[in-house]
Amino acid sequence: MDSLTQIVLGAAVGEAVLGKKVGIKAALWGAIAGTIPDLDVISRNFVDGLRANELHRGFSHSILFCILIAPLLGWIISKIYKNKEANFKDWTKLSFMSLVTHPLLDAHTTWGTQLFWPLDYKVAYNNIFVADPLYTIPFLVFLLFALFSPKGSSKRKKYNNLGLIISSSYMLLTICIKGVVHYQFSQNLHAQNINYIELETRPTPLNSILWSANAETNDAYYIGYYSLFDTSKNISFKRLEKNRALLGNLIHEDIVKRLIKLSGNRYLITKTGDDLFFNDLRFGMIGMGPDATQFVYSYKLSFDQNNKLIAEENPKSFDDAGKIFAQLFTRIKGI
Repeated sequence: MDSLTQIVLGAAVGEAVLGKKVGIKAALWGAIAGTIPDLDVISRNFVDGLRANELHRGFSHSILFCILIAPLLGWIISKIYKNKEANFKDWTKLSFMSLVTHPLLDAHTTWGTQLFWPLDYKVAYNNIFVADPLYTIPFLVFLLFALFSPKGSSKRKKYNNLGLIISSSYMLLTICIKGVVHYQFSQNLHAQNINYIELETRPTPLNSILWSANAETNDAYYIGYYSLFDTSKNISFKRLEKNRALLGNLIHEDIVKRLIKLSGNRYLITKTGDDLFFNDLRFGMIGMGPDATQFVYSYKLSFDQNNKLIAEENPKSFDDAGKIFAQLFTRIKGI
């Protein structure tokens, strides 16, 4: 999830674990611990875009990382406060709970999280977008109510618990919604005689009302959208050819194998002039109109001066951000 959401979650968990003992310091250190796993983004300063994407939500988002870091962070905090209100064990418990809830939350998004690192497996439930105001804003409001209430008061505990309960309930609701829309997509695909191999559904940006689907067939992907507000249950799908034959012998190149692994084998190839592009389908396209052509994650394949194959991440263009969001909110309202 986005940084603000992880800060709010970490602070609320810290308050729940140790707020009665140490007051505002619990939320502060919970927020700090809750952001630590995302420090893996620093890798972008030292490696190329592809390697940074491979490293993101890896070791730092694993249960093992939380187990290793929690005692260290707990020891540092206990030394800062010299065990005046809470001891090493208390701070370690707060650190672990605030750390581990970060990757547990991220696992609900599309990117996938290596919770069980070093096992090479990503957990991705695809039931909430990386930023969802309906999840974060109520959570933040109740957290602020709690933090402005007297330390140890019943109101403080009540507000904090309400924030945790409401956010968790909303998360469960998105899982239920995913089940409903997945069924609608599946029914439409069968009705249109589209025999798919795999069907993946995910919410569109900033909401859990409008959902998109990638249906994979032997030689193509079918992209469709469905809103809970749609009056018609008929879903139209856009066919995108896989074009994987365009890779030719490049399919054996290590960098292409890495891209395939990163995408979870959900990719298609496009060619513009002499330029070949590897498009990761997990995150869809920028925009949803008929003129949408750019994928959120796309890599240009080319050879460097040493005739070595390289993959350069395509810069994302949001020049028409206003138009894109207008399309999004119009489509959310249903057809």
